[in-house]
Amino acid sequence: MTLAIILSALAMTLIVALRYLAASGVFAWATSRVKPGFYATLGPQIRKEIAWSLASAGIYGIPAGVVAWGWQNLGWTRIYTDWNALPLWYAPLSVLAYLFAHDTWFYWTHRYMHRPKPFRIAHAVHHASRPPTAWAAMSFHPIEALTGAVVIPLLVFLIPIHVAMLGLVLTVMTVMGVTNHMGWEMFPRAVVHSRLGNWLITASHHQRHHESYQCNYGLYFRFWDRLCGTDKGLSDAYLR
Repeated sequence: MTLAIILSALAMTLIVALRYLAASGVFAWATSRVKPGFYATLGPQIRKEIAWSLASAGIYGIPAGVVAWGWQNLGWTRIYTDWNALPLWYAPLSVLAYLFAHDTWFYWTHRYMHRPKPFRIAHAVHHASRPPTAWAAMSFHPIEALTGAVVIPLLVFLIPIHVAMLGLVLTVMTVMGVTNHMGWEMFPRAVVHSRLGNWLITASHHQRHHESYQCNYGLYFRFWDRLCGTDKGLSDAYLR
């Protein structure tokens, strides 16, 4: 049993690492096509981002591997595979529930990380990326990585979700994490400034956080930032 759990944790670590390398690699390549030379002087920074991110992959992979083993062998979690187990309308609702719960956890832990002591100990690693690049999405100190690694493994014990919808949640998490850090806005102005765009976080919004630090703490949505008065709008550098 112990060996099986270890192997599951190693497998999930590999999956998380490959997912990071693939997503960041694709958007770094896109950056090189859209903005040639944009990362040309950032080689040492990018190497540090990749090293921290691969370390974070191990921290994310361990709880994910334990939970995956328990789901497959002991029926742990509320992940289901039969589309008939719950009404079909629940499937997209579960995705929104996971994203909102994750966003809530991230907002408050991220905001805490900006207090002087936790920032100095842990969060400064992430903010060492100046400017952030497509490789920076998982560039965390192990302490900060641990706060992020427990969220989805905990949620699968609380909120029922189809395994395919869980895959969608992880895809959204990965893509938004990368695109919000890659140093330029991939979405057109009409989207960023639309009614929907005004509630979603894109690179234009998150870049303001990397510029000003004490604002724009959210991950997917601007709900908590607006409710708590920490939404300071979009980066002037990204306005177009």
